[in-house]
Amino acid sequence: MSWFAALRDTARTGLTLDRALTDPKRALRGAVAVALVLFPTLALGGVALATSAAMGAFIAGTATFQRSFRPRASLAVAAGAGLGISTFLGYLAAGVPGLFPVLLAVWAFGAGLAWAIGPTAGVVATNTVSVMLIVVQLPVSAAAALGHGLVAALGGVVQAVVITLWPIGSWSAQRDALADTYAELADYARRLRQDPTAHVDPAPFMTARYAAALTPWQDRHRPAELRGLRGLAERIRPTLAALADPKVGAPEEGPERDRAREVLAAAAEVMDALARAVRTGDPVRLPRSAPTLTLVPPDEGPRLQGAARRSARRLGGLLRKAADTLERGDADTITTPVVGAGGALHRPSILRMLPVALRTVRRQLRPRSAIFQHAVRLAGVVTVAYLLARLVGFHHGYWAPMTAAMVMRPDFAQTYSRGVARLAGTVVGVAVSTLVVQLTHPGQWVLAALAVLCIGGSYLAFRTGYALTTVGISTYVVFLLGLQAGNPLTTAFERVGLTLLGGSVALVTYALFPTWQTARLGERLAEWLAAAGRYAAAVIAGYEDPAAPRGRAVRAALLDSREARSELLQAMQRADAEPGRHASGLPGVSRRQVDRARAAVGHLGRVAVLLEAHLPAADADPVPGTAEYAEELRLATALAAAALLTGQPVEFGGVREAQARLEERLAQAPAGVQRDVVRAGTRLLGQALKDLERALRGREDVRGAP
Repeated sequence: MSWFAALRDTARTGLTLDRALTDPKRALRGAVAVALVLFPTLALGGVALATSAAMGAFIAGTATFQRSFRPRASLAVAAGAGLGISTFLGYLAAGVPGLFPVLLAVWAFGAGLAWAIGPTAGVVATNTVSVMLIVVQLPVSAAAALGHGLVAALGGVVQAVVITLWPIGSWSAQRDALADTYAELADYARRLRQDPTAHVDPAPFMTARYAAALTPWQDRHRPAELRGLRGLAERIRPTLAALADPKVGAPEEGPERDRAREVLAAAAEVMDALARAVRTGDPVRLPRSAPTLTLVPPDEGPRLQGAARRSARRLGGLLRKAADTLERGDADTITTPVVGAGGALHRPSILRMLPVALRTVRRQLRPRSAIFQHAVRLAGVVTVAYLLARLVGFHHGYWAPMTAAMVMRPDFAQTYSRGVARLAGTVVGVAVSTLVVQLTHPGQWVLAALAVLCIGGSYLAFRTGYALTTVGISTYVVFLLGLQAGNPLTTAFERVGLTLLGGSVALVTYALFPTWQTARLGERLAEWLAAAGRYAAAVIAGYEDPAAPRGRAVRAALLDSREARSELLQAMQRADAEPGRHASGLPGVSRRQVDRARAAVGHLGRVAVLLEAHLPAADADPVPGTAEYAEELRLATALAAAALLTGQPVEFGGVREAQARLEERLAQAPAGVQRDVVRAGTRLLGQALKDLERALRGREDVRGAP
C-alpha cells in the first residue's frame, strides 16, 4: 500500500462516525460524578483546585468506559490514584527550574510501557500525562501540590462512590461476552453445513474467558445463570467440528450428511436461543427444532453412524445441559471435570496485580519490543512538543504535548487515525466553545455547568467516534480553563496552533521511527506454529492413557494456541493498513509465503480440535503408539518454529516416520471408533505439515512480494 493510500484510509477511519451511542444512563452518571466534584470544590477551594478535581473526575470516569471486566468502581479508584500522584509530582517539579521536562519524559515513558498490561492501563496512563500537563501551570508549595494531588484523586473516589450507589448494567459486559460466544457457535454451526472444514472465530471465546475471571466480590455476586455456561461452550466447539468433518464425522455426501446438516441447523437455533437468554436475562425459549437434536430419525430416515453418531449424541447432551443450566441457574450441573472446560478463574485485586504488572512491564524492556519502542517514542514526542511550545512562547503551551500524548499509539493505523480525528475534533471544539464564550461572556458557575454538559456529551459519544468525542473533550477543557483569567480569542488561536504543532510532531515522529507490524509477522507465525504443535500433541497423548488427568494440559495448550493465533491475526490486520513494503521478519520468506503458512498452521489447529472432540473417557481402551507420535510432533513443530526464525529449512520427516510406526501399531489394535479417529486425524495432521513445508519451500524475492 502506498503512503497516500495508507494516509487516506486512516484519515477516513478517524473521521468516520458510527450510529451508536454509549448507554445514556452511564453517560449521565459519569457527568453527575464530575459535577459532584467540580461545584463544591469551586465553591470551597477556588478555580485552581476545581480544575484539578474536575480533571481527575473526568479521567477517572473515562477509565470506567474502557473495555474491562473489572468492577467499574475499582477502575475509577485506580485511575484517580494515578492522577493524584501525577498531579502531585508535576506540581512539585514545576517549582524547580528544568525538572519538569525530565519528569514529563520519565512519566511519558512509563505511560508507554503501561500498554504492556493492556489497552485500559495504557489509555489511563496516557491520560495521566495529559492531566499533568493541564493542571500544572504555576509553581506552588509542597503543601499546595499535595492538595492538588488529593483533589485529583478525589475525583476518582467520587466516581467510584457514584458507580456503587447507582449501578447500571453491572453484569452487562459479562453477559454480552458469554452471549457472543454462543452466537458465534450458532454461526459456526451454520457455516459447517455448507463448509465442513470451516474455522471458528476464537475471539469471542478469548473474551468470554477474560470475562469469566472474577474478583472475590464478583464471585459472590455473580448471577447464578452465568455459572458453567462458558465451559459448556468450550466443549460444544470441537463437537460441532467433529460432527461436520467428512474424515472423522458424517460422510461427505449421502443421507448421513443430510442428517448431519439437520442436526447442525437445529443446534444453531438452540444456541441462538441460549445467546438471547444470556444477553437479556430472560427465560430461555427453545425453538421447535430442538427435538431434531435427538438421535431418533423420522420414519425411514437416515441414521448417523460411528464417530458422527457419537458426536451428535454428545452435542445434544451438551445443549440440553446448557439449557438446564440457564433455566435453573445451577452451577452444579457440571458435576465432573471435563477436558477443555476449565476450572474457576480468579482475578486478583488491583493491588495484588501490581507485582504481575511490574513483571509484565519488565519483560518489555528490550529494544526490539514494540511496547518499548512506543514508550521511547511517546517520551520523546511529548518532551519535544513541550519544549517547542515553550520556545515559541505560548502561555498555553501544554496543548502541544497533550495532543501528542493523546495521538500516539503503539501502531501506525491507530496513531494516524486518532491524529486526524484529534486535530479535526480539537479545532471544531475550540472554535465552538470560544464562540460561545465570546458571545455570551458566561460567569464561572455557568462555565462550570457548560463543562459538565460537554463532558456528558463526550461520554455519550465514546462509541460514536473519536473525532466527536474529541469535540466534547476540547470544549470541556476550554470551558474548565475558562474559569481562569485570559483573552478567550487569543487563547483559542494558541490552542488550535499548538494542537496542530503537537499532532504534527507525533505523526512525523512515527513516520520517521515506525514500528511496522509487517516485520513481526514471521515471529508471530513461529509462535503460533509452536503453540499449535503443543496443543495437537497434548490432545493426541490423551489417547495413549485415557485414565491420566490431561484436561489441564490440553486446556493450557489450547489457550496458548488461541492467544498466539489472535496475536498473528491482529498483527496482520494492522500490517494491512501500513504503507510501503516491509519484510516479513523472516530470512528469505515473503508475505505471500507467510499467508500460505498461516493457512497450513490453521489446518493443523483444526485437526487438533477434531481429535479433542473424541478424547476417550477414563475407562476407554488406550490407543497404542499415540504418546510416541505426540512427542515427535511437539518436538518437530518446536524445531520448525526455530528454523523459521533462523532461516533454516522447515521439514517434518521425523513426524512422517513416527506416523508410519503408528499406522503399524494401529493395524494390530482392535477395531473401534477411537482407532479410526486417530488414524484419520494423524493423516490430516501429516497433510497439514506437508502443506506447511510447501508454503515455506524456496526463497522468494521479498522485494517482489505484495
